[in-house]
Amino acid sequence: MQLGMVGLGRMGANMTRRLMRGGHQLVVSDLSPDAVKGLAGEGAVASASLQDLVSKLKAPRAVWIMVPAGGPTEQTVQTLAQHLQAGDTIIDGGNSYFKDDVRRSKVLKEKGTHYVDVGTSGGVWGLERGYCMMIGGPTEAVQQLDPIFKTLAPGIGNIPRTPGREKSGGTAEEGYVHCGPSGSGHFVKMVHNGIEYGLMQAYAEGFDIFKNATSKELPEDLRYDLNLPDIAELWRRGSVVSSWLLDLTAMALTENPTLSEHTFAEKMLSAMREKFGGHVEPKAAGKPA
Repeated sequence: MQLGMVGLGRMGANMTRRLMRGGHQLVVSDLSPDAVKGLAGEGAVASASLQDLVSKLKAPRAVWIMVPAGGPTEQTVQTLAQHLQAGDTIIDGGNSYFKDDVRRSKVLKEKGTHYVDVGTSGGVWGLERGYCMMIGGPTEAVQQLDPIFKTLAPGIGNIPRTPGREKSGGTAEEGYVHCGPSGSGHFVKMVHNGIEYGLMQAYAEGFDIFKNATSKELPEDLRYDLNLPDIAELWRRGSVVSSWLLDLTAMALTENPTLSEHTFAEKMLSAMREKFGGHVEPKAAGKPA
């Protein structure tokens, strides 16, 4: 299937690569000419502008946007809408506010253009692991895009099936779900992100307690010099608090048991964000590198 990809950052570039590996043709666009050139060197079709990207797609066209939420996404949607035609589809794979999706879908519907919102989780690991996708939008458009979703998704893999799930059908076990009408995909992703950061905060504060169990403010017989990498590794094996975020926490602590700067909880959060999303926290002013 042919697809336009706008935004070639960490996720957009790797999603492009995964789709090309799956046999799809990608026409790419980015504000960075070097990013476009790099993906073109890997087999994508380069474009010089959004208008140029649209011109290189065959009808019915589908364009996936992976740019920051808010102004950049709004501007990209509006520009694409000027060049797309009835029957074409815009897919917003970022973290847009779900009410913005509803508004945009109504405006585009007047032109006959479909709007699909896709809450996408997978971070920098998605190229190999696949992406979990929460999809909102009209059924017709979502069904047309199924080959794209199927390629991006992780598939059933080696995860044990939930007992009784084989009777349910659908694509949830594959790693993507059509949640409902416009906005529902990003609504589900919004709650997903809240749970994600709640889990991260819980791990961070828990390990912060461990880190400070040696405090001189504690009675000497209640001080514990704990091996944090070992505890993280232990909890990965048989514990009810095991998770992929804990896997990443164990990796971060094995690589750097003490981390650096700020409270240990803040360090833990930064380490987890770097591991799953490639987010690098800026150094605090006046702090050593």
